[in-house]
Amino acid sequence: MSADKKTVANSTDSVHAGVPVTRPHHSLGLSIEPTATFTFANTAELERYMRGEDPDPNREEYGRYGNPTVCELERRVADLELAEDGVAFSSGMAAIATAVLSLVKAGEHIVLFRDGYRRTRQLVTQTLARFGVEHSIVPSGDLSAMSAALRDNTRLVIAESPTNPHVFCVDLSELANIVKARGRIRTLVDSTLATPINCRPLEFGVDLVVHSATKSLAGHNDVLGGVVVGPQHLISLLRDARGVLGSVLDPHAAFLIARGLKTLGLRTERQNTSALAIARALEAHPRVERVFYPLLESHPSHPAARAQMRGGGFMVSFIVKGGRSAASRVIDAVKIPKIAASMGGVETLIEQPAIMSYSELSEEELANVGINPALVRLSVGIEDTADLVQDLLQGLSA
Repeated sequence: MSADKKTVANSTDSVHAGVPVTRPHHSLGLSIEPTATFTFANTAELERYMRGEDPDPNREEYGRYGNPTVCELERRVADLELAEDGVAFSSGMAAIATAVLSLVKAGEHIVLFRDGYRRTRQLVTQTLARFGVEHSIVPSGDLSAMSAALRDNTRLVIAESPTNPHVFCVDLSELANIVKARGRIRTLVDSTLATPINCRPLEFGVDLVVHSATKSLAGHNDVLGGVVVGPQHLISLLRDARGVLGSVLDPHAAFLIARGLKTLGLRTERQNTSALAIARALEAHPRVERVFYPLLESHPSHPAARAQMRGGGFMVSFIVKGGRSAASRVIDAVKIPKIAASMGGVETLIEQPAIMSYSELSEEELANVGINPALVRLSVGIEDTADLVQDLLQGLSA
């Protein structure tokens, strides 16, 4: 990693960041607190709590406002991202939706980059539009277009880095500088594909970072969750909104995500290595038209990725020559990857966005959102690198 990059988390942080020195009953592992409500010894204790005078900072009244298991997960992710505070939600989309609802109101304006998760785009362009929130969509990573799109009523810029599915990396420092110069605008960066092992966006001046904890943080494709981290005064707004909206994370899910965090560093290192090897092998194959991976020199956001990413992450997307049907044949021919949605887990997953994620769109509509019908999205797991490369090459040759 070059000297001009910011720091990133490592395997030691994955295991120990945010973990208390001692837990109740001196347990090594995190305990699950499956309770919907919390008791008070007497009325005086309740009154102290309601006045904010309870000596226990983790004291809660009701499960929708907090839970000890969830609180530890929030501290751990916040520490991994070098954030003051964090708040967890029942899914990644619950995290994004609550953040946006907490920062924007009717008559205000959001700027969103073109390439990104389709549900985030639908939230902004369809759901929020019904309530009078305006928006502009600009090309992926185009900060000049983003700057030009800012208005007097702009309150939020949403970006992913890297993006889904074309893995564009936005220049986070420049993004933050442009937005801060305008004042009264917040930046929200979805760093799900990066993880704090590869990049910590807050260090570049971003206001809030969101993770779909379903993906790499949990890492085993067996739980849903989301986390937003940032400065305490902003996170408190999101925590209050969570109490109203009810998008609280279940303590059992929090336990699974926290357990997954322990191997985040190891898993990410393997995925970084395998994904880059796969991307280079695909780029050299005659039946592949184009490969999208941020650490390939051919990727348009390669300079930004090299400047701020420790590794390129787990996602590789590529276009198969021959169109939609040819891409489908490749997916059907590979043996190791499973055809499934989601990403970031220990199993390698594969899908054709035109068929799965964007199945309701026509060819023209796919073009409008930048999805080639022959695009294949690969979420690289932790299987042996050579096995994955060999399987993909035989799939292309089948």
